[in-house]
Amino acid sequence: MHFPASVDAPVRNDQAPWNKFNNKAYVAQNYLDLLPADAEILSKVGGYFSRHCSRHSENRSAGAGSPVLGIDMGAGGNLYPALAMLPWCGRITLFERAPENVEYLRKQCGQVDENWDAFWKVLGDEEGYRDLGSKWRVKFRDVARVKQGNLFKMGRRNWLGFRRAAGKYQIGTMFFVAESISTSLVEFQQAVDSFMSVLAPDAPFAAAFMEGSRGYDVGDEHFPACDVDQERVEKALAPYARELEMARLSDADHLVRPGHTGMILACGVRRSGK
Repeated sequence: MHFPASVDAPVRNDQAPWNKFNNKAYVAQNYLDLLPADAEILSKVGGYFSRHCSRHSENRSAGAGSPVLGIDMGAGGNLYPALAMLPWCGRITLFERAPENVEYLRKQCGQVDENWDAFWKVLGDEEGYRDLGSKWRVKFRDVARVKQGNLFKMGRRNWLGFRRAAGKYQIGTMFFVAESISTSLVEFQQAVDSFMSVLAPDAPFAAAFMEGSRGYDVGDEHFPACDVDQERVEKALAPYARELEMARLSDADHLVRPGHTGMILACGVRRSGK
C-alpha cells in the first residue's frame, strides 16, 4: 500500500507498519557499501564533533575529556551517527522503535559487521577518532546500548510536569528520522521537539534530513515521509539551537533512492531555556 504524501490527509506515525520493517533489505540497500552521500555527511559530522569536543575538553578546568552520555534517536540500521559520537561517550543509547532494527542493533553491539569499517575509515584521521584507531570496535561494544521505544513519548511530560529524559544527553544525533516517519508536518516538528528535549544545554548535535521525500519502500512495505526543505528544517531547529550550521547536498551523488531531492545536514549546539 502506498500512502499519499498529503498535508490535508496525513498518514500518522502510528499508522505505518513498523512491525514489518525489513531491516535486512534496508541495510543491504543503504549500508553494505559506503555511498558517496553518506561519506560526505559523515566527514562533515566527524569534523564538527572533533572540533567542538576537542575545543571544549581543552577549555574545561576540571574533568577535561570526561566521557559523556550520547543518544542516536531513531538509529534504525545505521551505525554511523553513533560512530561519529564514539570517542567522547561513556555510553551511547541507540533509540529505536522497529523490532527488526532493534534486533539488528543488539547484534551489532556484540560484534560490529565488517561493512562498517569503511564508515569508520572516513572518521579515522580526525582528532579524537585517531586516538581510538583500531580499538573503536571494542569501545563500541563497551558503550553502545539499545533502547526500544517511541520517540514521541520521550518528549511527553509525566504527572509532575517534567519531560522524560529531559536534558539527559550531552551529545546527540538524529539521522533521516523526523521527516521519515509520517506525512504529517506536525509530527515532523514533534519529532524534532522530542530529540531536542532530551539534550542537555550546550550539547553538540547533528541531524540529517531527506529533502523533498515522498516516502520510501523497504522490502515489500511502503513507509511515509513528509516534504521538508532547508528553510523548514532550520525553522524547526532554530528555537533550540545556537551556532547552527546548515548544509544542503543535492547533486546526483546525494540522491540515494527515487523520491527525494537531496539531503540536509544541520550541526549545532543545544541552547538553554527552551
